[in-house]
Amino acid sequence: MTWDIQTLFRRHARGIARSLARKGMTEETAADITQDTFLRVIATPPANDAQNHNPAAYLYQVSRNLGINHRRRQALVETVGLDDEEALNTADPSPSPEKIVYSRQCLVQTFAALGELPERTRRAFEMHRLGERTVSEVAEELDISTTRAWTLIRDAYRHLVGRVGEF
Repeated sequence: MTWDIQTLFRRHARGIARSLARKGMTEETAADITQDTFLRVIATPPANDAQNHNPAAYLYQVSRNLGINHRRRQALVETVGLDDEEALNTADPSPSPEKIVYSRQCLVQTFAALGELPERTRRAFEMHRLGERTVSEVAEELDISTTRAWTLIRDAYRHLVGRVGEF
């Protein structure tokens, strides 16, 4: 037996969704289960030897069973409604112990990598990155050109990324 799923969908999808909504499903959930009903029928059609087969009744029965399964799954999941303020206060902003250890290891590597830089390159980088000075301010203080200051800072970044990873 072959069914014209497209015609069945046009004829019965709204009715199936309404029947699910009458049983307490939200509109979105009812639409999802309706779609799942037709997917289930496409994936595993009824047996060919079924007598007095009524496609509409079969579709409604599949949707009813999927609705029951959905309610059972929902009953297993405990949900709590939170407003935005409560949600922000629920999350723990402190880093995990693993994150703390990783960050400390990166700092040690960064310190070691900074120590490997030539004095002027290290100073240019520290003034720019840590001292929050512009490239032109760094150039003026070190008495070099802006281009040279930028080259020193760029070289320091490249060295640190090469030694530590993403910076």
